[in-house]
Amino acid sequence: MNGTGPERKGRGACSPAHVAGGAAFLAAGLLGFTPVPEAAAVPLGVFVLACLAAPFFPRSRFFLPVISRGKRVDRAVALTFDDGPDPRVTPRLLDLLERHGMPATFFVAGNRAEAFPGLVRDILARHHAVGNHSYRHDPFLMLRSRHRLREEIARTQALLSPLGVRPLAFRPPVGITSPRLAGVLKSLGMDCVTFSCRGGDFGNRRVGGLARRILKRVHPGAIVLLHDVVPSGSTGIPDWFDEVEAILTGLEARGYRVHPLAELIGRPVMERRPTSDRDFS
Repeated sequence: MNGTGPERKGRGACSPAHVAGGAAFLAAGLLGFTPVPEAAAVPLGVFVLACLAAPFFPRSRFFLPVISRGKRVDRAVALTFDDGPDPRVTPRLLDLLERHGMPATFFVAGNRAEAFPGLVRDILARHHAVGNHSYRHDPFLMLRSRHRLREEIARTQALLSPLGVRPLAFRPPVGITSPRLAGVLKSLGMDCVTFSCRGGDFGNRRVGGLARRILKRVHPGAIVLLHDVVPSGSTGIPDWFDEVEAILTGLEARGYRVHPLAELIGRPVMERRPTSDRDFS
């Protein structure tokens, strides 16, 4: 299995965490019968440390299958935007992407989609894709209960349905995963999609030099992470758009082609649904 997209039918298989845990307990059991039984704590300690560290690596598949990159052919990449939609940023971003003829996937926060349903409809009308980024974008979501985790994802699914889309891809807030996520996504028929190229913008809190950092790290098959929310601090919206423009032109100048995320990873990231005239207050 590689990062280009695990098969759905394989979701019920043991994760690397299960295998590592079994191996750690077996090794501990065997070491317990050696002249130094205290050594049994070593494999258990390593396993615990792995469990603590793995959630913070967006490309890690320790707890569940994670799609973090696409096919490394033809210098193809995919653009993704998190945390929106934002009425002060998203409409102009859609115009910019249209001028360059580049598709993108928007991993929307449910509460923002609920507040600005027209922007979600506009994203879809412009032939971009929509993914699920949880309802409240709680950075500590993976530390919550399984019930809370499922509610955050399912609530966003439910409110996006009347807008004409059912996401098949979920991106966890901040890219952090947890052992609970695998079962929740399996029950909802969804994949976990993270990223392999980011500019360290911290949700548009560090915009200066964003294009330089992205273009330095981009690679064939990259899933590029950006954010369509208003920048914070002294850097304003015009500066952010200058950086995004530089990213798009820089990709073109380097011979990269921006593909739809679904095409890059070889599997759908959403399903179209019958639209509804319902709006949200």
